[in-house]
Amino acid sequence: MTTYTNTSYVAKNVSTSGSTLTTVASATTAAITSLVISNTSASPITADVYFTRSAVNYYLVKAATIAVGGSLEVIAGNRVTLIASDVLVAVASAASSADAVASVLLAA
Repeated sequence: MTTYTNTSYVAKNVSTSGSTLTTVASATTAAITSLVISNTSASPITADVYFTRSAVNYYLVKAATIAVGGSLEVIAGNRVTLIASDVLVAVASAASSADAVASVLLAA
């Protein structure tokens, strides 16, 4: 029988080289129900969010501008389902300028 679990993943001070929010465990799927990136700096930034599957990056958003004190809801009202071994990554244009939060429904 499939077990469902709600959880969240966070990345504080998202890096310019990418901060991993999660790597999906084997025999598991992860339905991302919400993903928000907040600008914590004193300047506008841009952000990317992508997942990697089989060494290929698939962008959910690329170079999206986030105003000072603002946030970007990358996923809202829809779900993006990741499979085992997928890696969810957030990237900010300036070091330590953003935080990211993803709400996820795991099925194992």
